[in-house]
Amino acid sequence: MTSMSREPGLRGRLARIADRPYLLLFLTITFWSGNAIVGRAVAGHVPPVGLAFWRWTVAGLILLAVAWPRLRKEWPVLRAHWPIVLVLSGLGIAVFNTFLYIGLQHTQAINALLMQTAMPVLIILWTFAVFGERVRAWQAVGLLISLAGAAVVISRGDPGVLLGLQWNAGDLWVLAAVVCYAGYTALLRVRPKVSASVFLAATFLIGAVLLAPLYLWETLVGGRVMPLDTVTLGAVAYVALFPSILAFACFNRGVALVGANVAGQFLYLMPLVGGLMSMVLLGESVLWAHGAGLALILSGLWLATRRPARAPPDPS
Repeated sequence: MTSMSREPGLRGRLARIADRPYLLLFLTITFWSGNAIVGRAVAGHVPPVGLAFWRWTVAGLILLAVAWPRLRKEWPVLRAHWPIVLVLSGLGIAVFNTFLYIGLQHTQAINALLMQTAMPVLIILWTFAVFGERVRAWQAVGLLISLAGAAVVISRGDPGVLLGLQWNAGDLWVLAAVVCYAGYTALLRVRPKVSASVFLAATFLIGAVLLAPLYLWETLVGGRVMPLDTVTLGAVAYVALFPSILAFACFNRGVALVGANVAGQFLYLMPLVGGLMSMVLLGESVLWAHGAGLALILSGLWLATRRPARAPPDPS
């Protein structure tokens, strides 16, 4: 079989995958879960800031090559909105992933995945703080329930850990990362009106620039030099390609096919998919506190994000 005859077959298979929204969404959560798995797997070998820096540098350069024609046209819009682009690059790109990778130096991947489930509830807090959106009573209760679930995960179900302030530093880093990404998500409503590829390329590269001083400090002062070996190259390749580029492409295509509401429901499968991956690939164990914490987080999330019942129409 010639290469010319194989090419249409490959294109046909890719086209069929592109028309299967649920497969695309499953791949999305698998890639994003894999980010935590890789971050935990290389903890102690690959420095966290270095991993974040090279992730966004590689991903940003790849997207820049793709988005360059549009970037030249849309540059005036980006430049006019540089303050919000800088804030979004800092919160969602530089800070979130760096904090996550630092946290994964000290805590299990399954803990990180469970705490990310509380992100939609934290977005409600951000929209209240920044935009003044009203927080209804049931949303406040849902927020408290979800935070209680996060506390159960952090404490491993031991109240003495919370009361004695004996918290795992890794869990606190992950929680701070989740708070930052919730802020990034809330602020996306005011992002400049440019194409997705241009926006991602710009924020990825700006995030890498923001991380550059920390990366130099980690290397020169902290003495944590990134080893140039297959483990490091494999980790950078995975986090730059799969959770950074392919996941966004799959998720955006899935949203286009089935809508944001249906696509968003798949994100709640991340603890399940990621938990299975962490058990199989990392040998992590699932505690009863993980299940209890997840149940509380999801219960609070359901309460905080449910829509109020519409009043019946006035028969008069």
